[in-house]
Amino acid sequence: MWALVGAASSGKLIVSGEPTQGGLIHGRVSPGAQIWYEGRNLRVSKRGEFVIGFGRNEPPITKLRIRYADGQREQRNVHVAQREYDVQRIDGLPPRKVEPTAKDLVRIRREAALIKTARRRDSVYTDFLGGFAWPVAGRISGVYGSQRVLNGKPRRPHYGVDVAARAGTPVRAPASGVVSLVHRDMYFTGGTIIIDHGHGLSSLFSHLSAVHVQEGRRVARGDTIAKVGATGRATGPHLHWGMNWFERRLDPKLMAGPMPTAAIQNNR
Repeated sequence: MWALVGAASSGKLIVSGEPTQGGLIHGRVSPGAQIWYEGRNLRVSKRGEFVIGFGRNEPPITKLRIRYADGQREQRNVHVAQREYDVQRIDGLPPRKVEPTAKDLVRIRREAALIKTARRRDSVYTDFLGGFAWPVAGRISGVYGSQRVLNGKPRRPHYGVDVAARAGTPVRAPASGVVSLVHRDMYFTGGTIIIDHGHGLSSLFSHLSAVHVQEGRRVARGDTIAKVGATGRATGPHLHWGMNWFERRLDPKLMAGPMPTAAIQNNR
């Protein structure tokens, strides 16, 4: 049984991180090996690096299979820590934003398809190995996994973290990568950017008042990519930062760590 607490090693396989719902682990395997997680054939870099993300409702035990270059096969149980989530209530939203019209639904589906396509990318980049920093400093006003009740009606869970900040505050790339999507006015997310960090790992930034990058541009960690706004479905200026490993929604706070207290005070 493999709990992956801290770092696990079997000689041919080394994994760092603690599997938890919304979390991410990095690994390295001997060259030429193939890896499957829950049936997905993972991308493995030339140096043997790979990444696995765990969704909000990932079951407590999942399966990892490995086939090494010498033909040896191995299967491991991955024990995923389970979490409890908050319930948030937001009232006073315009009815059209809570109950979209038939015309709005056409637009929503079209925009959702663009986001889904960007999140399917399985690029060779390994920018995720450099770690992640907060793209903006401020009070965390929305947490990952929480269930939102809008105007009294339960909605899907909140997949990401919201950071309250003044309109116009610069948004910086939390890690290096390539911009895979830019849209200045989506129905729900307003000004929206997605950055591809490689191996199916991506970051989404929404409610932006201004966008400073174009699709296909490579950005470095710390580069200014946008400004905080309140576009789309938002009740005030803030940044929504979401992360995905393909279709699995991750918790950015687990990657970036605690918000620096000094940074919050400087942004007030």
